[in-house]
Amino acid sequence: MTSRYAKATTVPVERSKAEIERTLTRYGATKFAYMTQLDAAMIGFTVHGRQIRFILPLPDKNDMVFWRTPKRLYDRTLVEAEKAWEQACRQRWRSLALAVKSKLETVEAGIATFEQEFLSYTLLPDGQTAGEWLLPQVEEAYRLNLMPEMLPMLSGGQEPKMLREGNHVNQD
Repeated sequence: MTSRYAKATTVPVERSKAEIERTLTRYGATKFAYMTQLDAAMIGFTVHGRQIRFILPLPDKNDMVFWRTPKRLYDRTLVEAEKAWEQACRQRWRSLALAVKSKLETVEAGIATFEQEFLSYTLLPDGQTAGEWLLPQVEEAYRLNLMPEMLPMLSGGQEPKMLREGNHVNQD
């Protein structure tokens, strides 16, 4: 599905990065890091005592969408394909700027906590994000219709209960 947000933006990538950093700084973020490679960009920062990392997938320069016109009537030149790819990159960075700003405003307005908005992007001690660590476990829980082991559930102040019979808790 093609995003419509900022589809025709003229805002350069560098300006979107600067906007993201200014927004994060206003909300208390420090220690910024950036990295770019062919297929992705990364922005990292520290806020509320947590290290956060967003990975921004970048479009593939060789994707035919950049080499043909939208109606596929004719091939684009190298210069035209490069411009179309740069436009797609600008659009992605504008979308990330919007996402970061909306998450921070959601927290500021009291709609959600910082942890609720940024949990998936929070770095864990081993370098992966909470989302990278947790999502495969959630997928497996749905696939098996079982909760992972060692996750007791508290029910209305009662003693913890095991979620499914047959799941054993290791006491090691």
